[in-house]
Amino acid sequence: MAAAAASGVLLLDKPEGLSSTQAMAKAKRLLALRKAGHTGTLDPFATGLLPLVFGEATKFSRFLIDSVKSYRATLRLGVTSSTGDTEGALSAPVPVDLSLERITAVLEGFRGEAVQVPPMHSAVRQGGRRLYQLAREGLEVERAARRIEVTALSIDRWEGETLVLSVTCSKGTYVRTLAADIGAALGCGAYLTALRRTAIGPLQVGQAVTLEELASEPPELARARLLPVDLLVAGLPRHDASAEEARRFAQGQVIACKAAEQGSEWAIHGPGGGFVGVGLAEAAGSLAPRRLMATTGPEVA
Repeated sequence: MAAAAASGVLLLDKPEGLSSTQAMAKAKRLLALRKAGHTGTLDPFATGLLPLVFGEATKFSRFLIDSVKSYRATLRLGVTSSTGDTEGALSAPVPVDLSLERITAVLEGFRGEAVQVPPMHSAVRQGGRRLYQLAREGLEVERAARRIEVTALSIDRWEGETLVLSVTCSKGTYVRTLAADIGAALGCGAYLTALRRTAIGPLQVGQAVTLEELASEPPELARARLLPVDLLVAGLPRHDASAEEARRFAQGQVIACKAAEQGSEWAIHGPGGGFVGVGLAEAAGSLAPRRLMATTGPEVA
């Protein structure tokens, strides 16, 4: 079957057991599309919202990658894991003697800004190699701490050794590490037994489609599920350009925008709302092309 050319965003509910790249490859085949990418990885054991980008949408994926993310994290208290999740070697269990007041107090200390060291079993590159590749060779290297922010952290359910948390956090936050740190603060240890991404910015997992649903449809119907490319830049301020401004911007020329502050990025739309691209205010009051759609016609074929 020949691959089609289409652009847009597919909200996939990734199943357990597949890497983000494997899930993307399956969706790409089911939609019969050529160019694809994803907007931030989910570990194979994790499930939930994985926005996939096709065609021209691949140019704008970073704007969604930078968005805050929400998760439902299930912790096993009283045991630690060498990887922070179900893939690692487990410690011997210890008794769990906690109160709701104690857990609530500990969680309060994890809200807000903090620094976090990426786990060895992560996809961070160091010296040209992924950390998880080094970890599989039995190596542990020093990692630079990253600044993160946990904007919301609450208890969904607590039953003995099982603690289920709702987490909303900045990009680059490792929930596995957060779970291990919470366990250490509680004095009993903890690791993740399940992780589900429930939202990225305004996008919710309830909007997502499964691979099974895609497989039950012919490719042309599956492609009809693609959402517009400008969904990825919904968090940017919007500039509605005139036909002449849109034409000049699409040709790589700077256009005026009185409200643009230096260093800000804007989503540029032409007459009728057609998405043209993203502009950067290199100087206040003007926007230079940063990322452009190849055409300003229909985004989804």
